[in-house]
Amino acid sequence: MEIIPAIDIIEGKCVRLTQGDYSQKKIYNEHPLEVAKQFEDAGLKRLHLVDLDGAREGKVRNWKVLEAIAGKTELVIDFGGGIKHEEDVRIVFNSGAALATVGSIAVKNEQELVRWFSLFGAGLFLLGADVKEEKIAIAGWVETTDIWVYDFIENFVQQGVKQLFCTDVSKDGKLEGPSTELYKNIIQKFPALHFIASGGVSSIDDVYALRDAGCSGVIIGKAIYEGRIRIEELGRV
Repeated sequence: MEIIPAIDIIEGKCVRLTQGDYSQKKIYNEHPLEVAKQFEDAGLKRLHLVDLDGAREGKVRNWKVLEAIAGKTELVIDFGGGIKHEEDVRIVFNSGAALATVGSIAVKNEQELVRWFSLFGAGLFLLGADVKEEKIAIAGWVETTDIWVYDFIENFVQQGVKQLFCTDVSKDGKLEGPSTELYKNIIQKFPALHFIASGGVSSIDDVYALRDAGCSGVIIGKAIYEGRIRIEELGRV
């Protein structure tokens, strides 16, 4: 199973939010590159980099952070937050991301996303499914749609999406454990999907439980920064 540490960026600094709430912001490090190098030194291979300024403004903002990390590490980076236009996709790839992370646009402008798939290849996109009671949530989790998560995934698997991460918004940032049963159901329905769990991981035991549930990867953020999980432990999973 791939261990994918997360770095969330506001104004160039490494932060974490609780349940996507910008008013519940905590700064962990003013130099994201230092954090990324610590992950790489521990033997981790991937990085989930989120531009929270971009997500709020609807345009990629912190691409310089991406450029610095991509230029000074060998980490395979997926980058998201504010990717709303083709120009944003090009900025992300030109700055060194291996994958562009997309979410809300899959609901709000599916036609444009599918066009990007034809331009760049669906395999270069990491699709995020934010879920509240098995329904897709968008716009920083403020809006809950009527789209059932399984229908959402089915649609985009047919469009060529290979990797998807799912966040239960009720769990994110709260260190209360992940939605393992939900993830088991998704994996059972879509066994060929490279499925990545996200949100709620609070201990190394949670990581092993997700591995045993069949997850291909897990995104971990707050548990690392709050010292619940040591980076060295993750290098041994």
